[in-house]
Amino acid sequence: MNQILSNGLLRVLFAIPFAVFGIMHLMNAAAMQGMVPAYVPGGVIWVYVTGVLLIVGAIGFILNKSAQMAGYVLGGLMLIFILTTHLPAVLGGDQNAMGSLLKDFALMAGALFIGNSSSK
Repeated sequence: MNQILSNGLLRVLFAIPFAVFGIMHLMNAAAMQGMVPAYVPGGVIWVYVTGVLLIVGAIGFILNKSAQMAGYVLGGLMLIFILTTHLPAVLGGDQNAMGSLLKDFALMAGALFIGNSSSK
């Protein structure tokens, strides 16, 4: 089967939203602090940690260095977001949260696919 787009290009395209989301976390940490569940100590620290993980994962995809680990880490991070932030909001009646849940589910699936498909 012929590929129209190379795997490397697709990996870079997939990494871009992670990098942008990471930068947004670092630039708007105070505003995003409210998204950290109240039962998790540390508050804004987790926003910064998340931002760094998103950026490092994106770099791993772009440079194809540790792409396998980046895929698994970013996939796990998306699962944590789904279970701790989006799913409780959906179950609490927030209809807007379903879009975020599905977005993060798709990002999780793509990241895990890259993790499974990479040898590094």
